[in-house]
Amino acid sequence: MISQLSWKIGGQQGEGVESTDRIFSTALNRLGYYLYGYRHFSSRIKGGHTNNKIRISTQPIRAISDDLDILVAFDQESIDLNAPELRPGGVVVADAKFKPQLPEGIDARLFAVPITAIAEELGTSLMKNMVASGASWALLGLPLEVFNQAVEEEFGRKGPAIVEKNVEAVKRGAEFVLEQAGGPLEAFALEPADGKQKLFMIGNEAIGLGTVAAGCRLMSAYPITPASEIMEYLIKKLPKFGGTVVQTEDEIAAVTMAIGANYAGVRTMTASAGPGLSLMMEAIGLAGMTEQPLVIVDTQRGGPSTGLPTKQEQSDLNAMVYGTHGEIPKVVIAPASIEDCFYDTVEAFNIAEEYQVPVIIMTDLQLSLGKQSCEPLDYDRIEIRRGKLQRELPELEPNVLFKRYELTEDGVSPRSLPGDKGGLHHVTGVEHDETGRPSENALNRKRMMDKRLGKLDRLLIPEAIRVDVPHERPDILIIGMGSTGGTIEEARSRLEQDGAATGQIQVRQIHPFPAEQLTPYLEAASTVIVLENNATAQLAAQIKLHCGHADKIRSLLKYDGNPFLPSEVYQASKEMSHVGHI
Repeated sequence: MISQLSWKIGGQQGEGVESTDRIFSTALNRLGYYLYGYRHFSSRIKGGHTNNKIRISTQPIRAISDDLDILVAFDQESIDLNAPELRPGGVVVADAKFKPQLPEGIDARLFAVPITAIAEELGTSLMKNMVASGASWALLGLPLEVFNQAVEEEFGRKGPAIVEKNVEAVKRGAEFVLEQAGGPLEAFALEPADGKQKLFMIGNEAIGLGTVAAGCRLMSAYPITPASEIMEYLIKKLPKFGGTVVQTEDEIAAVTMAIGANYAGVRTMTASAGPGLSLMMEAIGLAGMTEQPLVIVDTQRGGPSTGLPTKQEQSDLNAMVYGTHGEIPKVVIAPASIEDCFYDTVEAFNIAEEYQVPVIIMTDLQLSLGKQSCEPLDYDRIEIRRGKLQRELPELEPNVLFKRYELTEDGVSPRSLPGDKGGLHHVTGVEHDETGRPSENALNRKRMMDKRLGKLDRLLIPEAIRVDVPHERPDILIIGMGSTGGTIEEARSRLEQDGAATGQIQVRQIHPFPAEQLTPYLEAASTVIVLENNATAQLAAQIKLHCGHADKIRSLLKYDGNPFLPSEVYQASKEMSHVGHI
């Protein structure tokens, strides 16, 4: 028996690939397996090749696999594009309708199943995804009743007749392929899972859940890939807690509405991708100048412009750190796991209010949309901190304003809400004195700039850098951000087998940069490899700027729209560090 396996389904967008993957993975999750999914999809609503890949394991996993064990194909294009990933002895389950053929040189077993024909016999070709699912599930020798439960969950709202037909489609697909194969394939028999139920979600859902837990009650946003699932999640959840989602006419309206609602005291957020973040830049400056809390999620995708809207990239770092005109304090944090997406979202709201600054949560498409197993979340860790928000204020003398922008030792001023007695103050986007009244006085300008820019001097989020460096002086230190952590872990394991002493750091606080925490590890390592999905080494540039040691830093970049594979990181690390000679 084997401890892990990789399964992929491919076809044209709109053929049911997504629902097939969802049901297949839901059934595996019910059995207690750890799962890690990657969705490759076209930027069209319908048509264009799409595939979903799931890695299944009895142990925790946080990366897509290098190879592929089973491919389910609805067309020849899916075979041609994905068969090269198949390991020797792999399996292809394909619709007999298109007379499937394996490309030359592919060592795999092909099962041509009348997927469409069976579905049409049952009343509609739309059920071909269930026929295909049943066939591939049966080859693994997994219990069919668990799969049928997932089918019932997916289609139950459509009535028992629809559920019954889909269950029958699964059964016929399973029976056909088992007759062809002579029973389940022993080479693909998975070891039993632990049976424990695990959370199984995408990063966007975890961010949505964190948003609710943080006490946010309004999301203003405009739909955009790959951020829309946050909005879709909160549309369902926020009304249950007295909140709502407002779909605005564009991202400019979304961010300014969020600023206004936060000013009024409601915890509010917005979410977008690179193009939307660009439109928000002037308003982010407004939040910085007026010292309003603001939480923004940027789910990075391929750019510039429309770019590759459905593909992986990590190229917005510079925009998040430097994007606004003028100079304001802001915070950029980068979750590295599904759990981080939840906890960091809560922390983002706390930081935004404690320091009265914009906070940007930086994710990437793989982390945002890749569905993964995660351990149960600890809601006892949730803490709501509202900083210097003051609701009970002494009554002011006539014609005296509240010092909303008071010069304080820590740079954070007291904050009142509109309508609070004793909290009357002036607020605009121009430079101002302590009461908010416009001022162009040079000394006042310097004091206000110093106040704003100094308030983050001591900010350090929990695990600003996540460190796994077991060796005192590692030969190779690999640094990444966002979704790359699990891929680096697997590459490191292979490097250690080659005799290299390795370490790994995920940078989670991008700005202000945690130089003091990171620098000692740079000093101790022989070679530092910075891994990122962009073309201009933006994270490496931050490290060199704040920590130095440019002579030992090497950049490993990928910007073709795909995430890194463990084998790519392993091989490149060997070449960059000459680990083969160690």
